[in-house]
Amino acid sequence: MRRGTLRIYLGAAPGVGKTYAMLSEAHRRVERGTDCVVAFVEHHGRPRTEVMLHGLEQVSRCELEYRDSTFTEMNVDAVLERRPSVALVDEMAHTNVPGSRNAKRWQDIEELLEAGIDVISTVNIQHLESLGDVVETITGVRQRETVPDEVVRRADQIELVDMSPQALRRRMAHGNIYTSDKVDAALSNYFRPGNLTALRELALLWTADRVDAYLQQYRAEHDVSTIWGSRERIVVGLTGGPEGRTLIRRAARMSTKGAGGEVMAVYISRSDGLTSASPQELTVQRTLVEDLGGTFHHVIGDDIPEALLEFARGVNATQIVLGSSRRKAWQYVFGPGVGATVARESGPDLDVHIVTHDEVAKGRGLPVARGARLGRTRIVAGWLVALAGPLLLALLLNTLGPGLGLANDMLLFLSLTVAAALLGGLLPALASAALGSLLLNYFFTPPLHRWTIADPINIVAIVIFFGVAVAVASVVDLAARRTHQAARLRAESEVLSFLAGSVLRGDNSLEALLERVRETFGMDSVALLERAGDVAPWLCVGSAGPRPAGRPEDADADMPVGEHMALALNGRVLPAEDQRVLAAFAAQAAVVLDRQRLVGEAERARELDEGNRIRTALLAAVSHDLRTPLAGIKAAVTSLRSDDVAWSADDEAELLAGIEEGADRLDHLVGNLLDMSRLQTGSLSPLIREVDLDEVVPMALGGVPEGSVHLDIAENLPMVDVDPGLLERSVANIVENAVKYSPEDSKVLVSASAIGLRVEVRVMDRGPGVPDSGKDRIFEPFQRYGDAPRGAGVGLGLAVARGFVEAMGGTLSAEDTPGGGMTMVLSLRSAKGRPPVHPDLPPSAST
Repeated sequence: MRRGTLRIYLGAAPGVGKTYAMLSEAHRRVERGTDCVVAFVEHHGRPRTEVMLHGLEQVSRCELEYRDSTFTEMNVDAVLERRPSVALVDEMAHTNVPGSRNAKRWQDIEELLEAGIDVISTVNIQHLESLGDVVETITGVRQRETVPDEVVRRADQIELVDMSPQALRRRMAHGNIYTSDKVDAALSNYFRPGNLTALRELALLWTADRVDAYLQQYRAEHDVSTIWGSRERIVVGLTGGPEGRTLIRRAARMSTKGAGGEVMAVYISRSDGLTSASPQELTVQRTLVEDLGGTFHHVIGDDIPEALLEFARGVNATQIVLGSSRRKAWQYVFGPGVGATVARESGPDLDVHIVTHDEVAKGRGLPVARGARLGRTRIVAGWLVALAGPLLLALLLNTLGPGLGLANDMLLFLSLTVAAALLGGLLPALASAALGSLLLNYFFTPPLHRWTIADPINIVAIVIFFGVAVAVASVVDLAARRTHQAARLRAESEVLSFLAGSVLRGDNSLEALLERVRETFGMDSVALLERAGDVAPWLCVGSAGPRPAGRPEDADADMPVGEHMALALNGRVLPAEDQRVLAAFAAQAAVVLDRQRLVGEAERARELDEGNRIRTALLAAVSHDLRTPLAGIKAAVTSLRSDDVAWSADDEAELLAGIEEGADRLDHLVGNLLDMSRLQTGSLSPLIREVDLDEVVPMALGGVPEGSVHLDIAENLPMVDVDPGLLERSVANIVENAVKYSPEDSKVLVSASAIGLRVEVRVMDRGPGVPDSGKDRIFEPFQRYGDAPRGAGVGLGLAVARGFVEAMGGTLSAEDTPGGGMTMVLSLRSAKGRPPVHPDLPPSAST
């Protein structure tokens, strides 16, 4: 069975008309005779969208009961039974009501596609999972309903539904999207011109990236090698020289002249691992191109012009930027150069720009040394083969007698030259070639046993033998050395890659880095030494291995880092070529040490700043919020003790009630201060046990006016693992805060429900609410919302509540109440005693 095709209408913002466009496409298909049905479309009360549903067959929805309410969802079974050619499914990112066939609607769509049904769906750009953080930064609203990007990318067709911010706001003002009572709030919040412009740009860029992927896929499937200049892609060829910075900046300026330009810097190294490029310069150029919005690529290829052109055609580039050659005039005898070759071979589809710079004709610098350490054993073996081998071979051939012929004798001596080159390098091979030529002349060329040659042809043969021997020895020696160098450079690159990765990951363990140094270089111990001044003693700030060196002078190898720091290693003397990698390790060790110290200083500064802030807030609280009830108590007591006034019984009762109220406020404020002190000092030890919410929550409502709270706690909820006292204090603080900011004519709703293995207590009020940017700040100590009057508390209630809840293994967060206000969500662990009776809808579910 074939898989169905998926077509998605991607909306740049809510209300741009993606559902309308989907229904219009459905009408066109029905007119063409296609069997098309509406599996699920929500018109949200928009008249024009509702009219578009007329004339389309709609599959009946399934009804689900949840929290004493009835919800409708797409009936997947009914759609599969109806089995249309095309099904319309709106709102792809929707979360289904618990009890549905799947948790997400996009999963329902996957079932339809697997059954061979074509699906047309809709989704907004803000619902893509990868863009959640970006959208929240732009709009201030976190999208709880998302769909994985890969699901959308797999769609066979994606059509962007776009509209200018001004036109969308006009649609909003005319009431075409929301009802009139919601228009003003929407225009001043989510639908601000800046928000809509940013969302529109996100949608265009995401769609453009998808279109580019389609184009690359098409070119690969149809084997298209020619370049299609759909947009400017500029490839910058780098050699690792200082002129690379000029080329990158020039390419960046060129890319800005056209919309959507892209810069790709590429450095091509030979496959043998040898390079004359400076790693430090390449790092600088990589940083520069990335800062300018481009990308850096490292490509391996022996033929640099061919590799560069292959890379450019592979990324569908339109231009190549190269620098003028740094070679001197006499060096052109070896060839035309990379720039001229690329320009000649580029063809009509690639423009090649040769950019002048300050390094022109200054030479390419010294190449990497060809010499490599072959080891004493190999060199000795090479000389033995070079000197003893020809003598033994000549003796053997003379013993066997004549019969092999001069040509075969030369091949045998040539094989010894090759073996000498493989073992000991070029010099033993040259010695073997020279000695072999003399022995061939003396023993095997007439007249025998004389240093003269009678036949001129034999003279030519021996000269050719010597030349071939020298050439073969040179090639073999070069190959052997380059293989050794490539292996060494590969090992160095792996080490440096580790260092780069540790920098990117932000690793702060100095001991782990020093242990890595010890393992890499095979040392017994490694120590990072530091001193305060030129004559101050050395101090070990970090070490790995037994008996680390106490001074650089006592170490077998050391690497200075700045003026007063050094890396000291004990175990063996390091060769000169290891110093570069050791220097990188030493620099990284110094960076890690500085980072550790900065982190420690930042933590101490944060603690001091937090302490100062709390002390300042506490002084302010003591100076006003604590003195206010004390002043009231003092005034009432003074009045009662006065002999000048004869107080009636009612007056005395009122004054005593004021004293009692002031004492209660003082007790509450001092209790919160003591609780906050216990939380900050870590002396709080909850006594966790299984309790019922309906036993604890009602007791927490004693401090609020009667009739100000509506309690909705079901008796069949699972028990929770909490400290009853701490839970009561937490709920009391939350409810008192909600009552304080609620209008007088509304009640605070306290409800509870079970979700999986947790139980949620929700305290909902109809107060002014708190913007998303302030929802975390209200839980900080000494924070009071807006212009709360003095005497309304010191701002510790919610901070203490969150601290108590987290100490019990729960969470406390703030959400917006639908219709206005704020909801405090207290999530607790359910006990194992009583399972939940009914599943509950998560907060992110769509209604």
